[in-house]
Order: sequence, then C-alpha cells, then structure tokens
Amino acid sequence: MKRNDIPKAIESGKTVLGIEFGSTRIKAALIGEDHTPIASGSFGWENQYENGIWTYSLEDVWSGLQESHRKLSNQVFKNYDTPLQTIGAIGFSGMMHGYLAIDKDGNLLVPFRTWRNTITGQAARELTDLFQFNIPQRWSIAHLYQVILNKEPHVKDISYLTTLAGYVHWKLTGQKVMGLGEASGMFPIDSRTDDYDARMIALFNEKIEAENFSWKLQDILPQVLTAGDAAGVLTEEGVRLLDPMEQLQAGILLCPPEGDAGTGMVATNSVAERTGNVSAGTSVFAMIVLEKALSKVYPEIDMVTTPAGKPVAMVHSNNCTSDLNAWIGLFQEFTDALGVEINESKLFEILYQRALAGEADGGGLLAYPYLSGEHITHFEEGRPLFVRTPESRFTLSNFMRVHLFSALGALRIGLDILFEEEQVKIDQVLGHGGFFKTEEVGQKIMAAAMNVPVSVMETAGEGGAWGIALLASYMLNKEENEPLEDYLSNKVFAGKKGTTIAPDPADVDGFMAFMERYKKGLVIERAAVNAMS
Repeated sequence: MKRNDIPKAIESGKTVLGIEFGSTRIKAALIGEDHTPIASGSFGWENQYENGIWTYSLEDVWSGLQESHRKLSNQVFKNYDTPLQTIGAIGFSGMMHGYLAIDKDGNLLVPFRTWRNTITGQAARELTDLFQFNIPQRWSIAHLYQVILNKEPHVKDISYLTTLAGYVHWKLTGQKVMGLGEASGMFPIDSRTDDYDARMIALFNEKIEAENFSWKLQDILPQVLTAGDAAGVLTEEGVRLLDPMEQLQAGILLCPPEGDAGTGMVATNSVAERTGNVSAGTSVFAMIVLEKALSKVYPEIDMVTTPAGKPVAMVHSNNCTSDLNAWIGLFQEFTDALGVEINESKLFEILYQRALAGEADGGGLLAYPYLSGEHITHFEEGRPLFVRTPESRFTLSNFMRVHLFSALGALRIGLDILFEEEQVKIDQVLGHGGFFKTEEVGQKIMAAAMNVPVSVMETAGEGGAWGIALLASYMLNKEENEPLEDYLSNKVFAGKKGTTIAPDPADVDGFMAFMERYKKGLVIERAAVNAMS
C-alpha cells in the first residue's frame, strides 16, 4: 500500500483493527487493504499470583486496552495527519481458556482465572473419563466443574461463562459469542456441526443434575461462530470502553473473538491440513492441523480446531521463556553493576547467540523452567531449577543452550506422541513468538527439538494482533464461499518471504541426549516442589 494512499484509507474506513490480550502485552495493530500494518500500540502487563490463583485485574484489562488504542490512534495522527474515527472492522483475541464467570447483572463473580492455573486436576480427570475426550486443566469447562466440586457458592449465580477475548467482545458489543477456535478451548466441538458437542453437553448436565442449579450448561456458554461470520457492532458503551475520548464512531463491525492459538495459526498461514505452527513465549504450544482423528485419547494432547473448524492437535506447555528471561534479567543487573550500558534487546541477542557455541547436549547441565505447574509432566506446581554435577561443563554457552533446550522439554514429550505413536505428518512448521526474535537461534533450537524444518516468515513478529486483524479482514472482504486457507494463501501470504532452517543432525542427537537427562531428572523437580512449599 503506497504511503500517499493510507490517509484516504484511514478516513474512509478501509482499515481493520486487531487487538490481542497476550500474557505480557496487550497489542493493537491497524492494517490496510493490503493487510500490512499501518500503526500499532501496546501496553505491558503481567499476571499476578493472588490467593493461589494466577489472574489479571479487570482494571488492567480496560486501562491496557485504552492505552494500546490511544497509542495507536496517536501514531496514526502523527504519521498520516488523519484522525482515526472509523474502521472497517475490529477483532479481539486473547489468551485461550480460563474462567470468567458473570452474574445476571454483568458482574464478575470471582477474579479471572487464567490458563496458567493448574488447580483443576480432579475436574479434568473426571471429565476426560466422562466424555472419553481429553479435557486439559486449562479449559473453561474444567474450571467450571472444579468450582462445582469445590462447592464454591458463586456457581449458582452464573449467568454467562466466557474467556478473556469473549468478555471484552461482549462488553463492547453486547454479543455473547465466541469464535470456533476459541470455543474449542472452552468445551469440545462436534466437527460435523461446528458447535459444542451435544452428547457431551447432555452428559455434563446429567452429571451436575443433583446440584439443582437454575442453569443448564448450554444456557451459560457463548454462541459459537465460525471464521467469516459477523459478530455484532461496536456500541456507544463499547466506544467509551475502548476510546474514552470518543473519537471512534459506534456501529463498526466486529468479527468473532478468537484465542491466541487461532490467531497464531492465521498469522503463520497454518490453517490447512498437514501444516503446523509453534508459538513460543511465556508458554509454548505446537498446533498441527490433522488429516484424520487420533486413534485414542491422550491427556497430553488437546483437540481443538482452527477458526474455520478443521481439527487440530495441540501440545501446550505452561512454561517456556519466563525463567530464561529471569536469568537474563540477572545478567542485566550484573552489567548495570559494572557500569556497562547495554540495552535488553542486545543482551538477549548476545546470550542467545552464545547457545549456538555450546556443546550439542548442553555439557551435562540440566534445567527446569517450571515457574508454574506443568500438566504434561504432571506437576501441579512449579519450582524453577538449575542442576549440574561436578563433571558437567559449566560454561556460559552450555548454560544458555540448556535453558533454551529446557524451555522446549515438556513440549517435546507431547510431540513424541503425535510423531511416534500416531505417525502424524506435517509439511511445514512455522514459528512465532519471542523465542524466535534472535535471528536463527530459536529456529535452530526448535528444529533440533522437533526434528523438522522450522520456518519463520518476515511477518512472524506481527503476532496475534495481526492474526485477529486478518480474521476481521476475512469477514469483511472474503468472496462468497471462499475458504479461510485460500484467502490467506492467495491474498495475504502470496509473495511473503521467510527463512527455513532444517534440523542439524548433531543438534538433534544433542537434544535427545538432553531429553534423557530431562526425563530422569524430573524426580529432582518433584523433590523441590515437595520440599519448598
């Protein structure tokens, strides 16, 4: 899109806005008719661990949303001398899963419980057995059933159950709806109907019948919409929540709210069969679009869908770079103490690059980045650990390499099920997230961990805000009966450049040696959890 054409596009509403609530940042991205970003704004935030619950405050939700939009609007006016008063369409995305329970008056009944919580083990096990379908601890239905098991008094007052993206969308439009991909992380989806599985809904209602709640499950879940559906318009109240200056006009069309997994698939053009993507940041998850159903239920594998409804096997690890970031923060403190000025981005780059000089297996070192619990390895709580023996080669390069390896350790355990037991085939894996910011390093480590070539597109840094903007654009601009994968391949990603790194056999062997150490050392992590309460 030519720069001279952008002001007219902004003025005439030929733009699309995507906003994603990520784990460490709320980001807004405005794109033009050619799907390229025009402006952006962001707000940094962090989850809090309060009373045994990982949560975010609603005050931060709204202040972060408004600040992100304000920065984006200011950037638009500064760069193009045009106020942002109307937009073709808007989309909201957020961290999948979790628990936001609302009463009939629209009030939050208990603090928001995020995907990071591992407090629903009993519920997840019982529901998996009931449905014969894996229900991970993160899923909204697991949270709901756990609070029923816990006899929490608020349950009887639930009028609406949703996720973070669904909550924001509802407040801005009045519509209790959910995109199909996000809905598949709340409750199992029937791929024949692109709706909640009716048989499992009935089983759940029967399971809780003795509780005599005034609601049935289908009454409190959001309506499921597929990619391309319209999902309401921005109301006057929504304008005030998004843009307190009320520069924006009401009536702007919104697409269905989606989860970060769905927007990650879209942002990497990984919505067709035999494609996969891996998102690596605070958490890490790999998503592979399947050709056929898995042969049985695996507690390590989530079955979700693309925003258009194709079945997806998802391997999700709660912990990825948080502990690594803490170590780099320690190095930053050291450089500051020395009086050496070096910005954080450069320090990350230097230390990540050192990992490539390390021994293939990390020199006998071992680490666990478990800041929180890890369901794949069956930990309800986490204790970040670094372990070595007197014989380990304790160098900076090995230290960094092992921490990058360990960020993917739990992920690899889940992937082994897909690649070895189910013989799942993929033609490409695309990476995105902070793990890949330093050129080549994240790709080489991920290629070793997955033993498949890993590509990073030039657009990978745009992330989920861009992904949900693309979904809003698809709703607005698709041709009749045009599949999402065709729209992305032909109109968004055609001609886009990227880099692909194939796995180095020495790296693959080194990672496998590390994984043997990682699996054997899980007893150390267990001892730390038991001893350090």
